[in-house]
Amino acid sequence: MNEKYVLEVDQLTVNYDKTPVLWDINFSIPAGSLVGVVGPNGAGKSTLLKTLLGMIEPLSGEVKFFGRKLKEVRKKVAYIPQRSSVDWDFPLTAEEVVLMGRYGHLGLFKWPKKEDKKRARDALERVGMLPFAGRQIGQLSGGQQQRIFIARALAQEADLYLMDEPFAGVDLTTEKTLIALFGELVSQGKTLLIVHHDLSTVSAYFKWLLMLNTCLVASGPTAEVFNTDNLLRAYGKGSVFLDEVARISKTTSSGFKA
Repeated sequence: MNEKYVLEVDQLTVNYDKTPVLWDINFSIPAGSLVGVVGPNGAGKSTLLKTLLGMIEPLSGEVKFFGRKLKEVRKKVAYIPQRSSVDWDFPLTAEEVVLMGRYGHLGLFKWPKKEDKKRARDALERVGMLPFAGRQIGQLSGGQQQRIFIARALAQEADLYLMDEPFAGVDLTTEKTLIALFGELVSQGKTLLIVHHDLSTVSAYFKWLLMLNTCLVASGPTAEVFNTDNLLRAYGKGSVFLDEVARISKTTSSGFKA
């Protein structure tokens, strides 16, 4: 395992009821990268994140964070799930959710201190949600809910962020605000791994890319791997895909030729 990589995955295979969901996945992510994870529906993108975090048991393979096992560096790894997987009726305020990001720093049976509450409020302010600190999370809009979970990850002060479609359900203004924030985190040496579905923004958003469809189609700098051949391997040759490639070719400089 190489110390310059914050995440290394070796021969990772995951089955659901004997059906391969991820098959022999191998990749390494360099520190300080904004990484996109793309692929068609059912490609295994969310499963990949959950397996990396130990939420799903793999059939085989090895995962190292910062050259170590997850349990040894868990405080350094933050997870932002899909918004649809959260129970938004739970009676918690926005500030209470963000404060959960501090629990890894507290120790067993310890209550949040004044400094922890300050870190939580600073994180809320950073995502523009401090005025909503006392609001129950179910009363927030989709974009506001997404910002709350990003604030929780910020309060954790992690070095690696795993995000499952953080732009889903947010408006364009919020999306631009979030991508600017993600860029700031990268400039501070943080690494972000983001499941993403909008191919038209891949070149603008990400410097590094993982392309999945059960197997790993490609991994590396976006400028090198985000091309027609790899997209066809990942998404297939259906007419809907070809229409998408044609649309993307008008909004990026990647030089697609469908």
